[in-house]
Amino acid sequence: MLPEQYSLKLANPSTKDFLLLRAKVGWGDLDADLAEKSLNNSLFHVTIYYDQQLIGMARVVGDGAMYFYIQDVVVDPDYHKQGIGTALMDTIEGYLRYTTNKGSTIALLAAQAKESFYARYGYIQRPNNALGHGMCKFV
Repeated sequence: MLPEQYSLKLANPSTKDFLLLRAKVGWGDLDADLAEKSLNNSLFHVTIYYDQQLIGMARVVGDGAMYFYIQDVVVDPDYHKQGIGTALMDTIEGYLRYTTNKGSTIALLAAQAKESFYARYGYIQRPNNALGHGMCKFV
C-alpha cells in the first residue's frame, strides 16, 4: 500500500517528466521526439507522483494480443524502499490479468540484481533447462 501522500495514475507521464526520471536513474539521454512517440505507442501506463513530481512509472508495450513486454519499471532513487515498485508491478499485473489470454507471452528485461523482485510475480530467469538466453540489441 502506498503512503497517502502519493498519487497513482493510469496515464502516461509527460515526455519531460519521463526524461527527467530516466536521467535520475542514469539511463542516459534520449531524444524527446523518440521518447514521446514511444510513450504514445504504449499499451498501458502506470505513474506515481509525489506533490506533482513523477517518482515512479512502468508501462506495457507490445501487440496487445500475443506479446506483452513490461518496460521502464523505474523509481526515483530518493523514493526507494517505500513500496513504489511493488505498487507499479501490482498495477501492471492487474492490467495483464485482464488483457492477456491463454497463449500470450509476457516478457521483461530485469536490471541486474532485480531478478528476485520480478520472480515474486512468477517471472523466470533465462537460461534454464527449457529456455535459452534472452537477448537484446541496442541501436
